[in-house]
Amino acid sequence: MTGFAAYPAFLPSLRAAWGMSGAEAGFVGGALFFGYMLAVPVLSGITDRIDARGVFAFSCALAAVGIASFGLLADGAMSAASWQALTGAGLAGTYMPGLKALTDRVGGPRQSRYIAFYTSTFGIGTSVSLLAAGWLGALLTWRTAFVALAAGPLAALPLVLAGVRTPRPHAAHHAPWLPRFGAVLAQREVRSYVFGYAVHCWELFGLRSWMVAFIVFAYAAAQAGTRALEPTTAAALINLLGLPASILGNEAAGRGERRRWIVAVMLASGALCWLAGFASAWPWWLMLMTLAGYFVAVMADSAALTAGLIAATPLAQRGAAMAVYSLLGFGAGFVSPLAFGAVLDVAGGNGLAWTLAFGTLGGGCLAWGLLARRRRGSAAV
Repeated sequence: MTGFAAYPAFLPSLRAAWGMSGAEAGFVGGALFFGYMLAVPVLSGITDRIDARGVFAFSCALAAVGIASFGLLADGAMSAASWQALTGAGLAGTYMPGLKALTDRVGGPRQSRYIAFYTSTFGIGTSVSLLAAGWLGALLTWRTAFVALAAGPLAALPLVLAGVRTPRPHAAHHAPWLPRFGAVLAQREVRSYVFGYAVHCWELFGLRSWMVAFIVFAYAAAQAGTRALEPTTAAALINLLGLPASILGNEAAGRGERRRWIVAVMLASGALCWLAGFASAWPWWLMLMTLAGYFVAVMADSAALTAGLIAATPLAQRGAAMAVYSLLGFGAGFVSPLAFGAVLDVAGGNGLAWTLAFGTLGGGCLAWGLLARRRRGSAAV
């Protein structure tokens, strides 16, 4: 994931260099998730049929090509979006297929904990990507930095091929080559987790795509001439908070009623998004603390959602379930940065505009949480 957050890290400078509007900048950021959305039905779905290791290795090479090509060839919004989409396709063949490789090899009551640790490493990868991009950007041109960041997926390829053993055999080798989403979505519990993940990703990836740019704006608005953290470093540290938030959130969900925990977290994050956007004019340290608190709320249901999906899905359908789960989740991640940028454009790019743009992030979580509470209340009656 070394190249995952390279574009958000360089967004302020690339937006100025290429003269992009907020919507165009959001389109490039969302293109990574568009590529993911197109590729994940196939790359994740076929893991019901074949060992996920091969899919993972192929996709590492695909991601490396996309990242390096962005650095070498991107010269505007459209070309940048194309290479972002290819990088996203590579991510589609590593994230959920990697989880499938894990769940094919572990089971029992501790599986939920394994899943939580795995999904939490997404935040570590994001933080490492932001830090590496920031450090390399201070020493090299952004083009050279992108090419250097392409080394990460290439290093992951032999690690997985050599380090992951052959899975236990099961009946899923008779599964279709293309996933059958209808059979997955026909299951009410699975469907609920799928739509919950979609609104979670809308919020999470919209926030991650614009976090560095927001911190840059907030520093300028607060006239923070002396601050302890550079924007990319601050964003990386905030993303690292997602690791304990996700793991501990899954532990809390497992000790009580999983859905009740997820509902509470979604309602909290859906409200906190407004406060985070409003914090742009506050002292820089208070702004960062508020943004960090919001990010923790966003991540507190991440692993709980994924573990719930795995537990609710039959073994032979897990690849298909993960495919539709990622399709809607990362599809929402494609639209969210674009919607965020469009609101910035329409509202004028000032402090109020950032508050309104942040408000777009939590609407889906509020709706999902309120609807889930209403259904639970109806069921109790």
